[in-house]
Amino acid sequence: MSAPFIKITLEDTTGLAQKLRSAASGDFKEEFTLFIESIGYEFLRILQDEIIRRNVVDSRLLLNSFSKGDEDNVWNISDGGMTLEVGTNVSYAVFVNDGHWMNPQGVAMRFVPGYWRGGRFVHTPGASSGMMLKQQWVEGAHYWEASIRILEKILPKWLEAKVQQWINSYFS
Repeated sequence: MSAPFIKITLEDTTGLAQKLRSAASGDFKEEFTLFIESIGYEFLRILQDEIIRRNVVDSRLLLNSFSKGDEDNVWNISDGGMTLEVGTNVSYAVFVNDGHWMNPQGVAMRFVPGYWRGGRFVHTPGASSGMMLKQQWVEGAHYWEASIRILEKILPKWLEAKVQQWINSYFS
């Protein structure tokens, strides 16, 4: 019984080698960086949609902080272009997402100065009118986790299509 073998015919290896050199010389790295950046843009779009869908009460600061270029946005692509960090520097974002206590721990009630305009309270420091807040838990909107789940659901097909596109453009 003879050992199994594989026969490989290396026709047009010059063309393949040139395509591999082209991809390795920066073309592919640049395309991959753009793809990672597009994932970041898509995540920001999903986050904004989830904030709106979940009726997060906001002065638009939180919503707008989830866009590239906003001063409160976090958008970092690491050296080598393989990591994208997306987020916000808005201090209350974590409380809106995770939930929070209405008052500081140990404070049963507190006065918040301001006035009511229609059905909305307008905080006005120093005002003689206002409202009393009782200690209670405010449930978070959990928009961050929902956005990650949505992205994780669509990413495999998106990545598969992109890889196929790269294969077709570099090796066809």
